[in-house]
Amino acid sequence: MIIWSKVGLISLLTVNLTGAVSILEPHPQPLSLSRRREMDVVAQQQFSSTKADSLSEQAAKYLKANQLLKAIDLWEQALILVGKTDNKSQEANILGNLAIAYNRLGNYSKAVDNNQKSLEIFRQLKIKEKEGQVLNNLGNAYQALGDYKNAIASFEKSFSIARQTNNRAEEGLILNNLGQIYINQLKHEKAIKTLQNSLQISISENDVVGQASTLIGLGSAHHVLGKLDKAKENFQTSLELAQKAKDKQREWEALGGLGFVYEDLKDYPQAIEYVEKSLAITREINNPQAEATILNNLGHTLFKAGRLTEAEKQLRQAVKLLDKLRLELDDAYQISIFDTQLHTYNLLQQILVAQNKPEEALEASEQGRARAFANLLAKKTAKDKEINSQKSFNINNPSIEQIKQIAKTQNATLVQYTLVPEDGFKHRGKLRALTEEIYIWVVKPTGEVIFRRHKFEQKTSLKSLVKSGHKCIRLRNCRSGRKESIGNTKAIENSSKNELEKLHTILIEPIADVLPKSEEEHVIFIPHEDLFLVPFATLKDSEEKYLIEKHTISTAPSIQILNFTNKLKKSVIKDNFKSALIVGNPTMPTIPKQEALQELPHSEKEARKIANLLGTNPIIGAQATKIDVMKKMPNASLIHLATHGLLDEVKELGLLQKTKKLSSPGALALAPPQENKHNGFLTSDEIAEMELQAEMVVLSACETGMGEITGDGVLGLSRAFIAAKVPTVVVSLWTVPDDATSKLMTEFYRQLSKTQNQNKAQALRKAMLKMLETETSLDPDNWAAFTLVGEAK
Repeated sequence: MIIWSKVGLISLLTVNLTGAVSILEPHPQPLSLSRRREMDVVAQQQFSSTKADSLSEQAAKYLKANQLLKAIDLWEQALILVGKTDNKSQEANILGNLAIAYNRLGNYSKAVDNNQKSLEIFRQLKIKEKEGQVLNNLGNAYQALGDYKNAIASFEKSFSIARQTNNRAEEGLILNNLGQIYINQLKHEKAIKTLQNSLQISISENDVVGQASTLIGLGSAHHVLGKLDKAKENFQTSLELAQKAKDKQREWEALGGLGFVYEDLKDYPQAIEYVEKSLAITREINNPQAEATILNNLGHTLFKAGRLTEAEKQLRQAVKLLDKLRLELDDAYQISIFDTQLHTYNLLQQILVAQNKPEEALEASEQGRARAFANLLAKKTAKDKEINSQKSFNINNPSIEQIKQIAKTQNATLVQYTLVPEDGFKHRGKLRALTEEIYIWVVKPTGEVIFRRHKFEQKTSLKSLVKSGHKCIRLRNCRSGRKESIGNTKAIENSSKNELEKLHTILIEPIADVLPKSEEEHVIFIPHEDLFLVPFATLKDSEEKYLIEKHTISTAPSIQILNFTNKLKKSVIKDNFKSALIVGNPTMPTIPKQEALQELPHSEKEARKIANLLGTNPIIGAQATKIDVMKKMPNASLIHLATHGLLDEVKELGLLQKTKKLSSPGALALAPPQENKHNGFLTSDEIAEMELQAEMVVLSACETGMGEITGDGVLGLSRAFIAAKVPTVVVSLWTVPDDATSKLMTEFYRQLSKTQNQNKAQALRKAMLKMLETETSLDPDNWAAFTLVGEAK
């Protein structure tokens, strides 16, 4: 599993030397006190500006010598000095150069921040050429984070300015950077055309470094397309140009590219030689991201060559570097960059499995999932002084002994999956390969660990399989307020049955013999990537039995997150839900330029019945305003929201908070204030920032368990509520029927009320089985959409 890495050219903002100027007067006149003070201020500003220039000039030398920390220190000093002057252009230059240094160091959050500050100043000063230059550098920072949307937007704006200012060299540079992103998006024809245009400009401008960089991009595009001779030629020419220009960045990339080609040619000794030379240069120039990439690729080549111990060593070093790269990033950027790093964690698991080390592979599996989520929860649950005592906050990965202990604490069987991609796939950025194999670990409450693997005869798109399963079991009436014509119901039922059996064969049959025999014993599934959207309750065995009929089930983003949700139980309000907040059928907010969301009369009945069971009063209709509900949420022991759930519509309509972060999808419809009929959507971002004490949140709405699938899990409402310190969240995986959902939820609470402190997963299972007695079993959409995430007790 090779990771393709290509870093676009980064242009350095020039240091602007502005020496002090003194004017001699032949007949000086006596100066007033105010005039002398004014001249002192000017002199001090000139001194500060000159000193800042001197520091910047030295910092630029350190940057060229790849002594990044020294360069950053000097530019930070220069920034303080220039802040005492009114030289905004000088300040913008320093900020831009700081951004470049931070980008090379791997601190992409600070790179983005400093670029944005520099860009704002150059725009105010209307210095177009510098504005374009900073936009290009900003695009590089976004690209490193895997934020391709913002990267492309920045590059395109930069290209437009280069055209306006007739800067051909900059045009070539930006085209090169755009070409790299197009390769990451599998737009190979567009990438090759863009890179060829870049190459022509570099040749016409006699830009040797630009030629070398673009040839690497062309080499990677041809390599992915299987044109090994063309790829080797591109890399070799690039290497010669880079060495001629003494450009170390392009040299390590070209050497790495040649290593890729020779590995595909199965000439492993030659491949290893090239990759080791590339690795030495990444260390020489102090580029941690590049070093991690090359360590991954060296590990893969050693793996293919059968040198497993050496391969493991390289991968473990790569993982350490990648963990460090994320330390200074906020939650959103940790998620984004982690999506570009998953291949390394996955490859480590494969190497460990090949060495017959399944328990160590399980540790690596945990390390490669929900890392940003774990860090976010660690920060929110730690004491403020613990966080403030260190510049960064990161938690250790659970050892195999800790994993076993978590299973014992939960008194549950943990089932963890890893999707293994096809080996020949050339990973770039966030690209995903088809699944070649599934690793499955079963951790029993006794601590026993059992490892199984399921190999696919043909490369399988699990994403398509899960998606078609969802489509097949959905009916027309649902709480999304949308209507769909699905066609012949019987045909849908048959198709659904087939998909559910296929998923059962892949996910359950390999471990069926080691799952608990008692229906009451708890099984917690830890999915991976697209498996997060699998409706486990509906999976059918060869005897036409649903999985929920044989097991009590729930899910969790990772074993470590499960441990966090267990700890969260200590801070919840435990009053048998006497302070429950029950919301049903709020007056619906309006989505701009779309039909109003439909009223949900059955959800109102649901809320009234549940409130009656719990001995409280529901909040209905116009009373359920977003403002009032948010005020009540922090003091509620249970939060039940029966309303409309929205997913993709939220992003499209710009309902999310406007921040620098990559926002999570998902929102819940609540009653809007009279003065603003659109302002009734409670978003995932708003929820995640809250501090709740609820023991459980139930989202009785459509698609509340859906979201953006990332290497960190599902970004959406379930993640947001757990981030808000809620240990148990019940969510739905598709658009649920209003009437059937009302019956299911009422039964769920009836089961919960029968026994004090009853297992919530058992209560949900019994409610589903009760529905199966009265509803046709061919319609799992009536009862199976909901899943419990987190704590069952």
